[in-house]
Amino acid sequence: MKYRTIGTTPQTRREVSVLALGAMLFGSRTDEKTSFAVLDRYVEAGGTFIDTSDNYAFWEDGGQGGQSEELLGRWRRSRGVGDEIVLATKLGARPLAPGTSYTDNAEGLSAKVIRESAERSRERLGVDKLDLLYAHIEDNTVPLRETVEGFADLVAEGTVGLLGVSNHAVWRVERARALAAAAGLPGYEVLQYEHSYLRPRTDIPAEIFPDGTLAAVGADMLGYLRAEPALTLVAYSPLLKGAYTNPDRPLLSGYDHPGTPPRLEALNQVARETGATLNQVVLAWQLGGEHPIVPLVGASSVAQLDESLAAVDLELTPEQRARLDAAH
Repeated sequence: MKYRTIGTTPQTRREVSVLALGAMLFGSRTDEKTSFAVLDRYVEAGGTFIDTSDNYAFWEDGGQGGQSEELLGRWRRSRGVGDEIVLATKLGARPLAPGTSYTDNAEGLSAKVIRESAERSRERLGVDKLDLLYAHIEDNTVPLRETVEGFADLVAEGTVGLLGVSNHAVWRVERARALAAAAGLPGYEVLQYEHSYLRPRTDIPAEIFPDGTLAAVGADMLGYLRAEPALTLVAYSPLLKGAYTNPDRPLLSGYDHPGTPPRLEALNQVARETGATLNQVVLAWQLGGEHPIVPLVGASSVAQLDESLAAVDLELTPEQRARLDAAH
């Protein structure tokens, strides 16, 4: 395993494995025995960065979520896990009532919700401090200053370490960070967005994204990261939910555009040259890029996890990387 530092402040920055493990379906679709086996294998391989959310996985049973955090809490206690493992969770997108969703009834990002939801997450995870806490989705009903101050209060109290943000417009991320900086408060340092080798269309409207998705990395986000190298990008769905290698999982319609075939061709060429799988090439491309990315991989079996772990040691040549980057 390899490691990198996230965050800039000595009191809160952490060293984490370059490959993060997503626990979204642990405790729901992925049963406890399998979830524990995957978690154990990840730690055995040197993994130290595990991701969840307070609303995972509400859609599996029509509830409000919490199964993933609860399972991680049970796993921590049964294995005697301490602060050597960095746990990241999110708040803001938990449905306020069973049978509803974040699209119509999200908890939001008020100061009251931030405090109460963070406390519930600590209880479920069995920790005194959340190593990394994200704002999961935008909340346009609450003044941004209130959200910034709500998160900062928890950092000041020592119940939260690093702050992160997910699925927000880049301009709102920067505005929040500017408000925090002007007030001398901690701001977002870790950005979690959908990102893979194939480029998605970002202009397709969705329920909470009427102008096109804010969840996927685009040119504005890449430019922002180039200008702010101290920020960390955690890439979720880097393997497009198995679509690169599983014929039963075709690419989503957002990837049906003229840029996809040439990038798939380049990806297949490099995979043949390296003897690696398409998934491993995608992860290696993210890990070794100009602005290193922390891929966030899911796994419903130890075998799936092992495939991703092997990508950490896959070194692409400068020529292969240039070819992958140039395809469009």
